[in-house]
Amino acid sequence: MSRVCQVTGRGTTSGRTYTRRGVAKRKGGIGRKTTGITKRTFQVNLQWKNIFVPELNKTVRVRLSTRALKTITKKGAYRTLLDAGLIKARKPAPKKASA
Repeated sequence: MSRVCQVTGRGTTSGRTYTRRGVAKRKGGIGRKTTGITKRTFQVNLQWKNIFVPELNKTVRVRLSTRALKTITKKGAYRTLLDAGLIKARKPAPKKASA
């Protein structure tokens, strides 16, 4: 399984690390020189979580980034998971006939 959050869609991104030597000019040196550039990856912080959805009265197991956990805390589990397409909408209660 790929390293992707099921709610936000965040995944692994790539970048570089720069290796430098020397002393900065403001510290009396002749400046910092780049001696190497190496590719690297930035991994997203994913957690497997069992989230209880009270509106459906069931638990959903999802792989979330920690940012998505904060979103669930703010917006609520039902609305967040519904927007992400991980759960289906609950059926509305049938209307009672008025006399």
